[in-house]
Order: sequence, then structure tokens, then C-alpha cells
Amino acid sequence: MTADVDAAPASSAAAQTTIGPARPMTSQGRRWLRLRSTLAVLVTQLVVLAGFLAFWEFMTGQNKAAAFMFGSPSAIFKFLSQMVYDGSLWRDTSVTGLETLLGFFVGNCVGTLIGLSLWYSRFVSRVVEPFVIALGSIPIIALAPIIIIWFGTGLISKVAMSTLSVVIVALVTSYKGATGVDPDQINLLRTLGASKFQIFRKLVVPASLADIFAGLKLTVGFALIGAIVGEFMSSSEGLGHAIFKAGSLYIIPKVFAALVATIALALLLTFAVGKIEQLLMPWRRQQR
Repeated sequence: MTADVDAAPASSAAAQTTIGPARPMTSQGRRWLRLRSTLAVLVTQLVVLAGFLAFWEFMTGQNKAAAFMFGSPSAIFKFLSQMVYDGSLWRDTSVTGLETLLGFFVGNCVGTLIGLSLWYSRFVSRVVEPFVIALGSIPIIALAPIIIIWFGTGLISKVAMSTLSVVIVALVTSYKGATGVDPDQINLLRTLGASKFQIFRKLVVPASLADIFAGLKLTVGFALIGAIVGEFMSSSEGLGHAIFKAGSLYIIPKVFAALVATIALALLLTFAVGKIEQLLMPWRRQQR
């Protein structure tokens, strides 16, 4: 009995020696876990997409009325191939992409500058708040006739539509980020003798970057919507024009083909914004 009691602590000590304390995961191990998780998500997404397309193809293959109303993946791929072959896909995508990029850039620059600037004066922000809400409540399509009258039917009108779709969202998100800065940090800088501009430049702007980039990712879709709506109203090229023309002729697979190109453009722009965010905010990448 004594030998068993003596052996118990010894075996426990041996187990502790064998197992030991948990080692912290290395950076290479964390990268491998992130890569494995990303691959698992990607494979799952591809499986879901393949299953959805197979179900779509099967259902439309069984019913001609459904094939006319909803098209089919094979017919959509056929029109995509045709649009690639005749060059219309690249031409329309480049036109819409240019309009979207210009509207995205101008709208976000103007909206972000105004939103951050409102941090300087609570009085001014309260004065302009109802006007911002009023402008944000106007459906962008309702402004299309006025925009065409003001700027014509060329590139500028599409960029104006895209800009107006973006600017309010950029303003609100940047202002939210600026006003969400920790007051204790602001008071600390004030006690250290920092001026209001130094607090704005060294604390408010960096602390607002997370909200600003969240707004940037959101406004990619709004900028694209504005450009597409502008092309619906008056254009001779662009993805919006291709969608409108195919829809008016009841060529549903071609409508979906242009929509696929539109989605691909939106994903590409969102990916680019994400890469810029990683460059400007590398600490967020390390936290994931």
C-alpha cells in the first residue's frame, strides 16, 4: 500500500514532465491554420455553388417555360462565351468599371472629408444632420432625370449618379468612426498639450479607419448600382445597357450573363479595397 501511494506522485510527476506546459503557437502555425480555414471555406463555397447550378440546370431542363423565364446555366455560359468572343463583354465591363471607379473615388473622398470634418464642431454636425438624412432618403433613380438634364447623357452623368449613390454612406460611416473615438484618449492628448488638429490627425483619423474601410466595402456596391442605373436611363454601352437591352428583348440568359459580369466586377473591386485595407491597417490582419 505504501509503495502504491509513493508511486502515485511519481507517476503524476512523470506525466507532467511528459506533457509539459502548452507551447504558444508559432506564427507559421497560425498562418497554416488560417490557410486551412480559408481552403475549407473556399471548398464549401464551390460545392454549394456547384450544387445550386446543377439544380438550376436540372429544373430548367425539365420545363421549357422555366427555361424561358429563368434561363439555364448552360445558356448563360453560352452567352458569356459569345460576349467574350465578340468583345462586347470587355468593352461593356470596362465602361461600367470606369464609371464605378470614378464615382467610388469622388463620392468616398467627398463624403469622408465632410464626415471627418464634422467632428470639429458638434454644433455644425447637428445643423447639417437633417439635411444629410433628407438627401440620403432620396431614391437615386428619382434623381436620374435631373442628372441627365444637368450633365447630359455622357460619362459625367453616370459618374454623378455613382457619386451620389456613395457620398452619403461615406459621410455617415466616417462621421460615426470619428465620434466613436475614446474620450479618455482625447483628454489624455489634451493634457499633454496637443492641439485640436493634432488630436484629429494623430488620433481621430487613425481610429476612424476601421469604419471608413467598412464604408468603402459597402459603397463598392452602391457605386456600381449608381453607374448601372445611369446606364439604364441613357447609354449606348456598358453592362447596364446590355442588361436593359437584353431584358427588353426577353433574352433572359443574356441578362444573367451581364449580371454575372457585374457581380465579378463588384467582387474584384471589393477585393482591391480589402488589399488596400491590409496595407494601411496591417494590425487588423494580424488580429484575424
